[in-house]
Amino acid sequence: MSEQFLKDEKRPTTRHVDAGDTGYSKSLKPRHVNMIAIGGAIGTGLFLGAGGRLADAGPSLFVAYAVCGVFAFLVVRALGELVLYRPSSGAFVSYAREFLGEKGAYTAGWMYFLNWATTGIADITAVATYTHYWHLFSSVPQWVIALIALAVVLTVNLISVRIFGELEFWFAIVKVGALLVFMGIAIFLLVTGHPVDGAVPGPSLITDNGGIFPNGLMPMLLIIQGVVFAYASVELVGVTAGETENPEKIMPKAINSIMWRVGLFYVGSVLLLSMLLPWNRYSSGQSPFVTVLSHIGVPAAGGVMNLVVLTAAMSSLNSGLYSTGRILRSMAVSGSAPRFTARMSRTQVPYGGILLTSGMCVLGVGLNFVVPADAFEIVLNFAAIGILATWGMIMVCHYLFWRKTRQGELTRPGYRLPGSPWTELVTLAFLVSVLVLMYADGGAGRTTVLCLPLIVGALVAGWYAIRGRIARAAADTDG
Repeated sequence: MSEQFLKDEKRPTTRHVDAGDTGYSKSLKPRHVNMIAIGGAIGTGLFLGAGGRLADAGPSLFVAYAVCGVFAFLVVRALGELVLYRPSSGAFVSYAREFLGEKGAYTAGWMYFLNWATTGIADITAVATYTHYWHLFSSVPQWVIALIALAVVLTVNLISVRIFGELEFWFAIVKVGALLVFMGIAIFLLVTGHPVDGAVPGPSLITDNGGIFPNGLMPMLLIIQGVVFAYASVELVGVTAGETENPEKIMPKAINSIMWRVGLFYVGSVLLLSMLLPWNRYSSGQSPFVTVLSHIGVPAAGGVMNLVVLTAAMSSLNSGLYSTGRILRSMAVSGSAPRFTARMSRTQVPYGGILLTSGMCVLGVGLNFVVPADAFEIVLNFAAIGILATWGMIMVCHYLFWRKTRQGELTRPGYRLPGSPWTELVTLAFLVSVLVLMYADGGAGRTTVLCLPLIVGALVAGWYAIRGRIARAAADTDG
């Protein structure tokens, strides 16, 4: 490193100021943020989606989880560096505004909204699916259960950020505790050789049923877009920075722990599941954890685990309403979202944005009424598009931030994304490859990719409709 560059690194920085960051309380404690980071790495993609993916790709699912987990970690590590450079409740929308201008912030924000609006629909669909596990609720229409779940989580989000943080803390405790208990039971079954539905647990269930890639490499590649969805909430930890005291102390620890959680909970769980039952015993209609526990001679085990995975879906929905409320407020202050989404309650909750996202989820209730069997798969693919766009925008923002630090305009914090700029470029290439795989998969994935021109067209039309309002907002800020 040259002497000139060392001098540049010591130059004073000029910080971007985002008006959307004002008005929040600093109510989230370190324990909230740490458990939110855990909760973001454990969701419905693991609890509900792993069953169908095991049935499609076999034990190779653990490879897909490992690969996608690495890139998810790189994305959140890049976001972590940006957060320590400048904490913001607007997160990557605020950084897109700084490094890409208002067009970048507008695109990042609405693609994130697409992500969470469709993820919210997937979550309430999952809640309804889980609830139907119990015969007591089997006669209740799926859309009714979905509507009740949405109403409960919406109420919690509107009260205060402290209540949100507390609920998410306990949601995460339940998820982590349940997975640890399951893994303990699984290891016990492996060590003792106790049969599970007539199958003797062990590595032989993998080797005797086609190995790691029983259907070849292609099925594993084709499920990657669904696996990406499983990590959809990892960026949530960055959004919490604006409502946290001392984020520079809390964030690095929370983000660094994501990597080992991925290895333990995702890769470890899939390996254990593959050694407890043959991969073709799992199905998309039931959580794989429930499948196993229902066959070990403890009738209540499946019901208890089903309650846990229902909690995971509620947790994800809770997080989605929280994050989009903050993102939409950041956009509304600059004019790129409806004015009412900038409104704050007396308890410092951006209720306008939360209500808008909830309104989109109500459409999901309708989807559960019209096509209850296909609702989860339909929204899953659109959520994946939103996730890919969000992650891509984070990496682009970090790359532009890195360039400014090389030019001496800004200073990188001590907590950094390793390998810049190659890390960003490789991650962006991976995200593009996921799009290609979605198209190659056919069905709903191909249809979603073919809808991209419509999404782009809607973004362009929206921009021309609101650019005057954005200009006026900028003029008012400058004034």
